[in-house]
Amino acid sequence: MKKEMIKLLLSHNVISEEDAEKLDSINDENIEKSIKELGFGKTEHITKEKITKNLETEVMGKEILCFRKVFSTNSIAKFLANHSAEEGTVLISEIQTKAKGRLGKKWESPEGGVWMSLILRPKVPPAKIGLITLATGVAIAKSIKSLGVDAKIKWPNDVLIHGDKISGVLTEVNATFNDIDWVVVGVGIDSNLKLEDFSEDIRIGTTTLTEELPTKVDENELISIFLNEFEKIYNLYKDGKTETILKDWRDLSDTIGKYVNITQTGGKVTQGYVVGINNEGNLIIERQDGTLEKIISGELRTVE
Repeated sequence: MKKEMIKLLLSHNVISEEDAEKLDSINDENIEKSIKELGFGKTEHITKEKITKNLETEVMGKEILCFRKVFSTNSIAKFLANHSAEEGTVLISEIQTKAKGRLGKKWESPEGGVWMSLILRPKVPPAKIGLITLATGVAIAKSIKSLGVDAKIKWPNDVLIHGDKISGVLTEVNATFNDIDWVVVGVGIDSNLKLEDFSEDIRIGTTTLTEELPTKVDENELISIFLNEFEKIYNLYKDGKTETILKDWRDLSDTIGKYVNITQTGGKVTQGYVVGINNEGNLIIERQDGTLEKIISGELRTVE
């Protein structure tokens, strides 16, 4: 990860080729300082000042770093999280060049979208981590609905409009058996983009706010709306009031009641009707023989 951060600084001419070649001589503290300075640099559309104007949070957005172009906001967030970045630190980039979604899938992040990562340090058991992804999906869906669009959630981490994907969540964790050190939540929202901004293989099953709304979205305002919404839901999560989050998720679900095909890690495939989610956020499937199966993770596809 240190090498990746050095490449980032090199690509923005923050350090010289000579410095980059001396990896061992560049300590993490100087890299961290340089990255933060880069995050306070010039951007085209998204700025900390415009975001904080509508921010009503106490923790989320305590520190906001806005970049013009990076490989991946999650990568930077993980580096900073490993170096004592505070909970509520938010990293945003107008463009990502090597972003990834769940299961290592490519996530295209051209200019015009909202691409951000949040650093969290929840004092909860590691078994509860999965609920953060669901809580984030609820916050995104509610934020988009506030713009007048009927957003729904596909388990576990996609937000849809009319069945087409508009947003995704990538949660990465550093934890031991008993404790969570940090959680980085990556959020991508296809806001002011047209379908032709994506490669052909991405366009099918994708939509954007530009396609769904008559006017352009203010990306800074959308980020503020999301952070305000996320903090409320995250506070419920930390306080153990997960029943409210789960109810909201069920109300917003585009998955419950559908016949699905789920490919789990290792290649096991499960088919059946989705009857709901349990208190840990796991999917409950009723198979054709009437038995129930709990699905912790997997790639879900609706069978028409």
